[in-house]
Amino acid sequence: MTSRTERILIIDADEKARTDLARYLEARGFYVTGYPDLAGAKALFDDNIPDVIFADLSPEAIRDLASRLEEAETFTPIVACSSSESSADVVNALRAGAADFVLKPCNDDKGALDDVLGKLFDRVRVNRLNQLYRQELEEANRDLRDGIAELRADQRAGRKVQLRMLPEHEQVMSGLHVDHMIKPSLYLSGDFLDYFRISDDKVLVYIADVSGHGASSAFVTVLLKNLTNRLQRNLRRGSSEDILHPDRFLERINSELLDTGLGKHVTVFVGIISLSERKLNYAVGAHFPMPILSFEGGKTAFLEGSGLPVGLFETPEWEVYEVPLNKPFHLTLFSDGILEVIREKGLDEKERTLLELVSGGRHTIASLSDALNLDQITELPDDIAIVSVTDTIGTSDNTPSN
Repeated sequence: MTSRTERILIIDADEKARTDLARYLEARGFYVTGYPDLAGAKALFDDNIPDVIFADLSPEAIRDLASRLEEAETFTPIVACSSSESSADVVNALRAGAADFVLKPCNDDKGALDDVLGKLFDRVRVNRLNQLYRQELEEANRDLRDGIAELRADQRAGRKVQLRMLPEHEQVMSGLHVDHMIKPSLYLSGDFLDYFRISDDKVLVYIADVSGHGASSAFVTVLLKNLTNRLQRNLRRGSSEDILHPDRFLERINSELLDTGLGKHVTVFVGIISLSERKLNYAVGAHFPMPILSFEGGKTAFLEGSGLPVGLFETPEWEVYEVPLNKPFHLTLFSDGILEVIREKGLDEKERTLLELVSGGRHTIASLSDALNLDQITELPDDIAIVSVTDTIGTSDNTPSN
């Protein structure tokens, strides 16, 4: 007989019946232990619970035994043994928790006993496999929860880095009051913006929207910040004037994005405001929607212009546009996430609503946020970035402030 590893417990006050059944089962290759009563078998429930139990016990004792097995969180079927052929006794035993019932002497009908054992051990094996799968699933879920917690910690750290890269709020530079807002749809934002003085009377402002979401898109925002810092240092050192020219600024972003091999591209609007010359020079890298320029007591409109996205082509060219700023003005830049929170359906209607908001005096960050209820939105379909530039000088006769 092939050796087996299944353990069978026999609980029967009848020593002869217990011994005869044990011999038969041992001959079949099972490990068998026998006790005359439930009290003697209790020690087995500490750390060596059997696979199957044959028990000649009262329904109350079977119920107690089944309860102990349930508390131990193990699937160990109980086979009720009895010399009684009463159907009521069979029903009571099964109701008490027995999985099957055999007549004593159990080993008289060997075929029936083997059938019972076969069915029970099939159920035991299936249950043990289910337990194993459940344990593996629980471990996988724990690992997943730990991984998610670690990822969230990384994302929170990344978000802090992104926030530190952003310019200060409420800045006054060369006679311009500049402010911004970024609301990410996830932990990390693929939108980025910056503004800074490049000379006594010139301020550069740009807004960028990186393709996709997540860490790889957020990495591109780090690249943008690093590049602008380097270009400013180059200007101070006199080694490069790329940052003074919107088209060359986009060319530098384009080449560095291609060098990363990330497969990411960016839509960018970059503008340089000269207060002494009262003009805005800008280039468009497929950015949408276009910024809105409004003059006090005059026209409010989207800026004109178009251009290729940044980071897709080897040798793209961008046109530089120029707009005179001969009146006090407001310039408002948006990422395309702003259109997602405007309720109108069509794109034309969304743009018209945005233009109406700005022309109606909603050109500050706070007023735009209130008008669109941005603080009330908990789940954004896309990142939102806004830059607001307000002219605090107003005429070319004034001397720009430093």
